[in-house]
Amino acid sequence: MKGIILAGGKGTRLFPLTKNTNKHLLPVGKEPMIYNPIKQLIASDIRDIMIITSRENMGDVVNVLGSGEEFGCDFTFKVQEKPRGIANALSLAENFAAGHLITVILGDNIVTRSIRPYIDKFKKQKIGAKVLLKEVLNPHHFGIAILDEKKLISIEEKPTLPRSNYAVTGIYMYDNNVFDIIRSIPTSPKGEYEITSANNVYIDKGKLTYDILDGEWTDAGTIESYRIANDMLYKINNQIIDGDYDEYSI
Repeated sequence: MKGIILAGGKGTRLFPLTKNTNKHLLPVGKEPMIYNPIKQLIASDIRDIMIITSRENMGDVVNVLGSGEEFGCDFTFKVQEKPRGIANALSLAENFAAGHLITVILGDNIVTRSIRPYIDKFKKQKIGAKVLLKEVLNPHHFGIAILDEKKLISIEEKPTLPRSNYAVTGIYMYDNNVFDIIRSIPTSPKGEYEITSANNVYIDKGKLTYDILDGEWTDAGTIESYRIANDMLYKINNQIIDGDYDEYSI
């Protein structure tokens, strides 16, 4: 399996903190924000990782991360020329994926417990896709999962009247068909290719599974959630709590 971290965007909701830097390089706890998704992938035994970011931020990202030697992994870097949505950014990784299963993490997602148990389940699933859900207090800010007793029925992007409190976190797992699916989806009214549209195609095909994410999670994309992310990682000294949820951490 290969890993992909999406670290583009202008970070406007975190301005002025992002006036002179990519938001994924802002400190969270004692490390840059992007370290958390990197460490999540490495803890899941994923060592081949692509970082996708914007042209204006690529130099800073490469300077901070280097080749991956410091982390015990290999980094590949790719530029998203224009901010055309998460699915568009992911499409740039098609050659890198080279037919492998992939785990995709948005670079501002902060998670305290290892996601390895869910990745291991997806490796056994082998086909289709998997998303990780988390119950939230403000569901109208997220893509929201509509569930019945046994399966995920659909995902609604930032609904005005949410039909559940389960947000789709920015952690996704896909087979290689995701790139064909992205080519088939229309753009949103904002002219972007939404990852929710791709996920709904998998749902329609009956090939998307889900798990409820354990531990603490936040999308550190706003001033308030950025403060929460700092509190979360300060408490655990920026470590990742092992997937068996014992005292071992990395």
